[in-house]
Parts: sequence; C-alpha cells; structure tokens
Amino acid sequence: MKKVTVGILFGGNSAEYKVSLKSAYSIITNLDPAKYELILIGITKDGVWKRYDGPFEAIPQDTWSDSDCTPVAILPDPGLHGILMKSEGMFTRTHLDVVFPVLHGKNGEDGTIQSLLQLADIPCVGCGVLSSAMCMDKDISHRIVKDAGIRVPETVVLTGSVSKEQLDELITGFRYPVFVKPANGGSSFGVNKVVDSSGLLEAVIEAQNYDSKVCIEEAIDGCEVGCAILGNVDDLTVGEVDQIVLSHGFFRIHQESQPEKESENSTIRVPAEIPQEVQAQIKQTARDIFRALGCAGLARVDMFLTLDHEVVFNEVNTMPGFTNYSRYPRMMKAAGISIAQIADRAIQLALLNCRTAGRAE
Repeated sequence: MKKVTVGILFGGNSAEYKVSLKSAYSIITNLDPAKYELILIGITKDGVWKRYDGPFEAIPQDTWSDSDCTPVAILPDPGLHGILMKSEGMFTRTHLDVVFPVLHGKNGEDGTIQSLLQLADIPCVGCGVLSSAMCMDKDISHRIVKDAGIRVPETVVLTGSVSKEQLDELITGFRYPVFVKPANGGSSFGVNKVVDSSGLLEAVIEAQNYDSKVCIEEAIDGCEVGCAILGNVDDLTVGEVDQIVLSHGFFRIHQESQPEKESENSTIRVPAEIPQEVQAQIKQTARDIFRALGCAGLARVDMFLTLDHEVVFNEVNTMPGFTNYSRYPRMMKAAGISIAQIADRAIQLALLNCRTAGRAE
C-alpha cells in the first residue's frame, strides 16, 4: 500500500512555540511509519521555514534548527500541491498528500496557516479557515455561541488605549475578581486575574502586548471543565470530561517551569468527579459549541461549570496540545483512544473532507 505523505508543521512565530515542539514530537512518534511518510517542516521563532531531517529528539529540545535543515516553502499554486526546497543552489519539489499543522496560538490556530493550505489545495488536519479564525477570537466566538443559546461570561471588549477612569466606568456592574485576556491568544499567555480596580489597567496593558483587542470577563463561580472532540459534524467522538481543581490563581500549566512533573496550582481530574447526568450535559454542550463554530477534525472545548451545574462557554482550542501533560490526549485516553489513534483518525478526516469538498489530493 502506498504511504500517505504527511507534512508536519511545528514551532511557529507564536508565544506557544515550545508547546508546539513538544506536541509535534508526540504526534511524530505516534504515527505508523508503515502507513505514513513524514515530511517535517519547522518554523523558527522568527518565522523562517525549514525542512528538518534530523533526529526526532532534537525537536522538543529546541535544537532542531541547528543542523539538518533545508529552506522550504509551501507552493501556493494548487496545481503543484506541495513544497519547494532549495539545497546547494538547486530547487526540488515534494508532493504532500496532507498537512498536520501542530501549531498553537497566533499564526497557527487563527486561520493563517489554514488559508495558505487552502490556497495551495493541500488537505489540512483540523478546523478550516473560518472556524479557526472564529475560535481564536474570544469576542467573536462568544458572540456566536451566545446566539446558539449557550451562556457565555459577561464581557467588555477593548480595542484601543484607555485610562483607569474609563476602565472603571466600562466595568460598572461587574464584581471583582475579573479576568483580563488578549482576545486572540492561547495557553493563558497575557491572561491575568484581577482582584480589585488597582490592578486593572496594568493587566490590560499586559494583555495588549499579545493582542490589540482585549476582553475583560466576569469570573464564573465554579470550576473549569473540558471536552476533547474528534470527528466531523455528524460523527463526533467525545472523550471523558475533565475537571480542573485549583488551589489558587488560575490554570496556566503551559507557562510553568516543569509542567511535565505536576502543576504548581492545579490538579486535572480525568474523568471529572461530577455526576454522570451533568457530564452528559457538558458533552452535549461541547458538541453544540463545536457545531455552532463550524469546527472539523478535532478540537478541545473548554467550559465552566457553575456551582448549580450550569455550563458556561469559555473557549475552543482548534489544535489542542499533545504533550504528555496536555488535557486533550488525557481525556481521549480515559475513553480508550490513544494518541496514535487520534492522529490517524485526524489525518483520515482531513483527506475525507478534501474529497467531499471536491478538492484535489
């Protein structure tokens, strides 16, 4: 049987660069080499694209770009359907059957890469251009999910500079604490929990370092829960619900010094210690959110569960982490689905979506 040629994108010009390296290593080492031929394409922090042919272990160690690399670019011409490499003054073209963009955050989950691959007519694992862009923007995704009849946190959106006095006026009616977040961002980078008005302006300025649009959200009393989803609209597999239990602060494991060992302030319970009927409600809400935002392939839907068991939408990660401490693979593992099975299914879904849309392979 002919192998499927899979381009694995990793790294990227994003605050989540290092998380991507760990996730990509997990995907790469779990794909069946008898079934897939892997073309590894790393993107440096400066946005330089390189084909990497060295040992896999150098990727999570962030030494991959030191050697064994060739300049590479996606060819936007849909008739060429692949990448162009330059080595020793010679250009060569390699066909790609599908691309798995193991990229997190800006320039990875926001529709940017998905747009390039759609232009090149190369099947892409995960959500498409529009759903990726909508899910990345907390303001837009909240508006759409609210229109679908699902509760979202009360939010004030800022798009420019603002004084402390203006901030205080804008959030009149909110009670502290509140969360200040970049509208476009992931892994809690630039997010702060603000307990009183004295820290609000500083938190807004920090969030603006990550995005020009900032959201100030009410804090939801309860806990954070999540669902891992794999599939397309009419055939969705949902992993076990997880539950984040905090000792203090808020969940930000990807920013901790040694997340592989244990979190500094949180415990993730998989499966969640929540009544079964409430878990069923959480799963159905996650499916509804996935569909409302036009998601495809895979995504992690994050929600809050209030003290009286109301489900409130938080955000969708269209390319969730695949590290050994990431929530998505842990939820799927609890449902009996391995990373190898996730990656294989996600690739097959991308190829199926391409055929259904009538695009080239």
